[in-house]
Amino acid sequence: MSNNSKHPARATVRLDHKSHLPLHAQAEQVLREMILRPEHRAAGLLPDEVSLSRSLGISRNTLRAAIGRLVAEGRLERKAGIGTRVTEPKVQSGVGAWHSFTREMDAKGIKVESYSIKVQVLAAPDGVARELQLKPGTEVLCLDRVRGWDGQPEVHFRSYLHPRLKLSADADFSQPLYELVKEQCSIVADQSQEELTAVAADRRLARLLDVKTGTPLLRRDRTVLDTGRRPMEFAVVHYRCDRFRLTLNLRQG
Repeated sequence: MSNNSKHPARATVRLDHKSHLPLHAQAEQVLREMILRPEHRAAGLLPDEVSLSRSLGISRNTLRAAIGRLVAEGRLERKAGIGTRVTEPKVQSGVGAWHSFTREMDAKGIKVESYSIKVQVLAAPDGVARELQLKPGTEVLCLDRVRGWDGQPEVHFRSYLHPRLKLSADADFSQPLYELVKEQCSIVADQSQEELTAVAADRRLARLLDVKTGTPLLRRDRTVLDTGRRPMEFAVVHYRCDRFRLTLNLRQG
């Protein structure tokens, strides 16, 4: 693949038709380089398909295959009558990666920050008591955390912790929760039962996550069991949808 200019859309850039790498893959590489440039990163538009396919020396169908890969990744967005726009990719989180949000984001090179931590003892609401297999009104430790990165709140966690854990409200809840439980309670989180729904941000969540009231959020209800299959936590997690998405990988048993 040759590159005769720093701006392939403005000059002729011919792909190598004799390469073992398919043309659509070569075009994808060129596009990946283009979207990193300052003129395109700031939500700029890419050149139109006719000009870009002509400069690369490929058909529009081949170019669209390359663009399609980046659209699927969330790096590009197509809009009818406007063109192809560079977008900020959403951070992905696997549904199965429930054990530590902090560790999962660390693996992606993202440093998670805690913007607020609130701990209180309250009577378990009926739904929470049911999930934790407690009598309604039993006192539980309730942990609220707002977390994110780069100064931007992204996720709100509300965890109701089983009294069996005997965690103190003075514990260091800035560290990963299940690591804290293992260290202080000698109890290991082993399974998570999940339910995902779409909700609108109420006034409280809008304030915590710095969004407008009514903004779509992803709600994740989670009941965590220990190695003895006993409930240890019921959590309600709300994610901002504009910069975050969950993924689910399934494998045939």
